[in-house]
Amino acid sequence: MAEVRVFAGSAGQRFAQKMCADLGVPLSPAEISRFANDCLQAQLMENCRERDVFLVQPVITPTQENLMELLLMIDAAKGASARRITAVMPHFAYARSDKKDAPRISIGGRLVADLLETAGAGRILTMTLHAPQVHAFFRVPTDQLNALRELASHFASNDLSKTTVVSPDLGNAKPASAFAKMLGVPVAAAAKERFHGDRVEITSLIGDVGGRDIIVLDDEIAGGTTIAAILDLLREHGARSVRIACTHGIFAGDAVYRIAADPDVVEIVTTDTVPSTELIVHHKLTVISVAAAFAEAVRRIHSGESVSALFDPTHV
Repeated sequence: MAEVRVFAGSAGQRFAQKMCADLGVPLSPAEISRFANDCLQAQLMENCRERDVFLVQPVITPTQENLMELLLMIDAAKGASARRITAVMPHFAYARSDKKDAPRISIGGRLVADLLETAGAGRILTMTLHAPQVHAFFRVPTDQLNALRELASHFASNDLSKTTVVSPDLGNAKPASAFAKMLGVPVAAAAKERFHGDRVEITSLIGDVGGRDIIVLDDEIAGGTTIAAILDLLREHGARSVRIACTHGIFAGDAVYRIAADPDVVEIVTTDTVPSTELIVHHKLTVISVAAAFAEAVRRIHSGESVSALFDPTHV
């Protein structure tokens, strides 16, 4: 790993430190500065020439600032003659801008993918993009990890004899099925419709949840409107208890506290792809680190080994 250099932007410092500890390499210093005219500048403070460079930066709030930092670090590494540049984005917020569902609307996910490539990224490493089509926006090799095994490992110690995994929408049914298979429990799925703004309506549920302990699996939780809607539906269908699991815990505003206030919610489980999640203190919230999975992916990318076992949800 002597030829590996790992740098991090402002939002990626804590995650990168965990990765580097697992890799056994130091986190190389980078400086982000701001000029009087509010423009940003990135400087990598260690030699990158002919090195395998990994730039760690979740694209999270403040999204535009963090994205610009990442683009500038990529450009700095390219100018420093790095042999290969990999953008490591534990969370990619623009994955939600993935389709043209209104007239004259931008598709930000595709645009940002092009910007990363133009800046000089030769590879992308990320986790659980919001929709399958977002993966195709990237025209450079892209490895999309998932946290299903880490989440399954957390729940495996519970009594699962009366447990059902529930997907809050049909689009997430495939990962939910893989997750349920890991746990050896049945799966159910809801039909969700999102209206203008944050209004969500879930009108039907496929599968039996009456008298069952439920694990609701979603890719991310932002404002919590989807979770609120599925909780109401599960209550109507006689669910016994509910645990919430997601990969990206954005938890905008007081979302964690609103979800946790529901008497049927026993636990909320997420990962550390969004660093601010680790700063939220609540006895119902559990944060699991996925930095080791990213470290293993970095190790495999550098050595030319297959990364597929890390992001194949059916691989145990």
